[in-house]
Amino acid sequence: MGKKKKGADECSSSSSQKPGPSTSDDFSVSFVKAEEDVDVVTTNIKDKTASLKSNATHFSAASAAKGGMLCCRSLFSRRRVLHSRTVRVGYGPVGHDANVTFSPNTVCNQKYNIFSFVPIVLFQQFKFFLNLYFLLMACSQFIPAIQIGAPITYWGPLGFVLTITLIREAFDDFVRYLRDRDLNSEKYEKLTRDGTRVEIRSADIEVGDVIIMHKDRRVPADVVLLRTTDKSGACFIRTDQLDGETDWKLRIPVPHTQHLPNEADIMELNCEVYAEKPQKDIHAFVGTLKITADDTVQDGSLNVENVLWANTVVASGTAVGIVVYTGRETRSVMNTTLPESKVGLLDLEVNNLTKLLFIFVLMLSSVMVVMKGLDNLWYRYLMRFILLFSYIIPISLRVNLDMAKLFYSWQIGRDKHIPETVIRSSTIPEELGRISFLLSDKTGTLTKNEMHFKKIHLGTVAFSSDAFEEVGQHVKSAYAGRLAKHSFSAKLQNAVEAIALCHNVTPIFENGETSYQAASPDEVALVKWTETVGVRLANRDLHSMSLSVQLPNGSTLTKQFQILHVFPFTSETKRMGIIVKDETTDEVTLLMKGADTVMSGMVQYNDWLDEECSNMAREGLRTLVVARKPLSVGELEAFERAYHAAKMSISDRSQNMTNVVNRMLERDLQLLCLTGVEDRLQDQVTTSLELLRNAGIKIWMLTGDKLETAICIAKSSGLFSRSDNIHVFGNVHNRTDAHNELNNLRRKTDVALVMPGSALNVCLQYYEAEVAELVCACTAVVCCRCSPEQKAQIVQLLRKYRAPLRVAAIGDGGNDVSMIQAAHAGIGIDANEGKQASLAADFSITQFSHVCRLLLVHGRFCYKRSCALSQFVMHRGLIISTMQAIFSCVFYFASVSLYQGVLMVAYSTCYTMLPVFSLVVDRDVTATNALTYPELYKELGKGRSLSYKTFCIWVLISLYQGAVIMYGALLVFDADFIHVVSISFSALIVTELIMVAMTVHTWHWAMLLAQALSLGLYMISLILFDQYFDRQFVLSWVFISKTTAITAVSCLPLYIVKALRRKFSPPSYAKVN
Repeated sequence: MGKKKKGADECSSSSSQKPGPSTSDDFSVSFVKAEEDVDVVTTNIKDKTASLKSNATHFSAASAAKGGMLCCRSLFSRRRVLHSRTVRVGYGPVGHDANVTFSPNTVCNQKYNIFSFVPIVLFQQFKFFLNLYFLLMACSQFIPAIQIGAPITYWGPLGFVLTITLIREAFDDFVRYLRDRDLNSEKYEKLTRDGTRVEIRSADIEVGDVIIMHKDRRVPADVVLLRTTDKSGACFIRTDQLDGETDWKLRIPVPHTQHLPNEADIMELNCEVYAEKPQKDIHAFVGTLKITADDTVQDGSLNVENVLWANTVVASGTAVGIVVYTGRETRSVMNTTLPESKVGLLDLEVNNLTKLLFIFVLMLSSVMVVMKGLDNLWYRYLMRFILLFSYIIPISLRVNLDMAKLFYSWQIGRDKHIPETVIRSSTIPEELGRISFLLSDKTGTLTKNEMHFKKIHLGTVAFSSDAFEEVGQHVKSAYAGRLAKHSFSAKLQNAVEAIALCHNVTPIFENGETSYQAASPDEVALVKWTETVGVRLANRDLHSMSLSVQLPNGSTLTKQFQILHVFPFTSETKRMGIIVKDETTDEVTLLMKGADTVMSGMVQYNDWLDEECSNMAREGLRTLVVARKPLSVGELEAFERAYHAAKMSISDRSQNMTNVVNRMLERDLQLLCLTGVEDRLQDQVTTSLELLRNAGIKIWMLTGDKLETAICIAKSSGLFSRSDNIHVFGNVHNRTDAHNELNNLRRKTDVALVMPGSALNVCLQYYEAEVAELVCACTAVVCCRCSPEQKAQIVQLLRKYRAPLRVAAIGDGGNDVSMIQAAHAGIGIDANEGKQASLAADFSITQFSHVCRLLLVHGRFCYKRSCALSQFVMHRGLIISTMQAIFSCVFYFASVSLYQGVLMVAYSTCYTMLPVFSLVVDRDVTATNALTYPELYKELGKGRSLSYKTFCIWVLISLYQGAVIMYGALLVFDADFIHVVSISFSALIVTELIMVAMTVHTWHWAMLLAQALSLGLYMISLILFDQYFDRQFVLSWVFISKTTAITAVSCLPLYIVKALRRKFSPPSYAKVN
């Protein structure tokens, strides 16, 4: 580090002898640094999920050089200063930044280190009341006055639960450590000051280093791109690990360094790079570049197109860049947030029932103390009774449910009917069984996001797909020069040429084939269409584009265009533009395309655009308006001066650039054409929506598309049925309008509602509760022109006013992430063009139709199985506690344990755990019937499988069986008390096994194996544990007959009741089977 500072000092002193940057530039940079670029933040270091996006790192610079196991991040918050920085090629940070310690570039996703592991895991477990309760119960056994039996009785179950948790956490953290070690050990090449390459570990990279990244390698830090070896002079990167988008992104190196003969020459430049303080926005970057040579200073602006973010992958060529951000200051880490941990409704219901059991323990213990008689030691007896009845609260319930959830996730993941399904949140699979609302995106979710060009309208005439051959003939004739300049063919030629030029598509040539890379499938569809009518995008690089045109005689004409400026499409501007210069005629033209809502105000007056946009939308087509504007030399020069000044601004650069374009270019454009692209429905969407509707799930479509397009897709997909009364919400500008429209909606029945996002905003502002009431009463809902924030807002509305009904959201794009994360169950579709929604979702599928099996089959099975499992675990504790209570009452309210030591531990583990847990493979209906009769799913939403009613029934069953077993054992035993233990405990075990068998709907080999193993293990215990059982007695027919009689009395009445109910009032699932 000292060497680094020395180099920086030498550079500073040498630069003072050279002509440096102008005083005004120095002042502006210093002023910005002082006033804007220092931000003190408090960072809570938390665990991040395991992925390349989770690069949380150590702050200590010394730790970066250490090998071996990386220490975990601090549990406490730290004050961290975010600086802008100025770095010089070959010298690193200079000026004020020379003494700043920037974040090291180590990756640390570990939660623990070797010292903090046990304390932190125990803290995480015992912060829950029930776990703390069991810990206190176990610790109380060290107090002789309230000790009951062997300590293993209480420490055994608690130790079992904690051991499983410790093993799971240790395994997960070790996997994170191995992944971190691999990332930190990745080797890269660094250019030294003399231009030679040296190898460097990723963890040792520092701000100011010039590093080399080869094709298909991860970018280890945020770097400004200085040079690429790609022939096009550009660099493509893959950003799927950063933003989930799978299309390649174009990055542009700094022109001055790109044109140098070789990479070593970069190190000889007197070049300074200024970078703003670290920000979260991955779509923006503000920086400047200053190169001083021969008493001249060259200034240049840097933006996001000049930067490679950490954890992206170089897709073409070899890239050379200077590091500006490392470690926790990289964009990927700053955008890594710990997602909200979702808790399923079943878990909340089980938690509430557990609280009731705790109250029951306190009440029962108090009653026993009172019946015993109050004295000065009443509190001691109260504690002893609480300890005796602590089995009422099942410590193993949470472990059983957690293990069941993991099994469900594994089972869903290997379902061949829904291949490539991924469960990213294994804590809420039961939520899939109780969905009442399904909110769906349109594009890429209900539709394929595979665009096909269908129509072009030029104002006086339109061409559909069956007339595209005629379009090609017109275009070829116009390029051949046979027609007048203002003929219809020339007009069509201008439109097709504009479509072929106005885009961000890049042709990629691999293995003799051409493919197109673009951020949007719409653009690819447009470029492919122009190729079919004779105008092919032949080549494109940073500064030029060539079109290959087919002529009527079969020859080919190549037209070269120089790219002067590109204005990319954004969701805010909803348009993109490009300024090109025809190298044949030297004509400069601005070409623009975008949504009709923004373009209609920029084009010259016309009387057909709005009407034709609506007509195309009614056909289900996505529309784009294409326009042009010729620019004179003077107009172009004036624009470039203003635009360059805006690009050099440090603050509000993006807004300043947008304002210049809007003011100087986006006026009085010549309207060329209107295009229509079809986005086809996904396979089996219609039948899937019908199934979901029959299952009682209300489906809402939330889309950013036009109203007419949304209605068309809703009809064609079957979201709107023929019997629905479609109500389109009118224009709403104020409170009065909202009130009137809501009243109109209230008067209608069987309504399918279509609501624009603008109207939704106003209505929610004044009538939030009324909107929730009326909209939820509709048979189907479509919200058009919805922003991502509005999608999430609708989810929150349903969660707020329709609790405890469960809301699921499904989408495929980055604009659906907020909606997916806000829902109770977020479902992402692994789309062709992006994985952001899939990565953010709780469940990932490959197509919409898979959601039916996910909900109706797996959702049902998960919910029903977990309900049965929860009730059996609670029944297991209640029945033995009932026996304990009766035993204490019979023996004058003695606070003495009925069963000692190993028996109590083995009861809830070895003897009954496997049969009870085997219920996770039970199923009340077949998967085929679950899909054939979706009405079965509707019943699950009522929550009758686990409710206060079913809880009370199981409590009564436990009381009855516990009383029968205990009183029966006391009634039939002769003289030795050990016989009471043998008879009652044996009857208890067999009763539990029989109750599991009576509950099973469909037998599975695992259930039979679990029953056999548990029964066999218990029979062996009867013989081996002679300190608890009389071996001679348990091998006699007297023992077998008495145990059988008691078990029959405890189980036979329940079997008869169940059989009668099944015969005279069978449940729905029994009818379909």
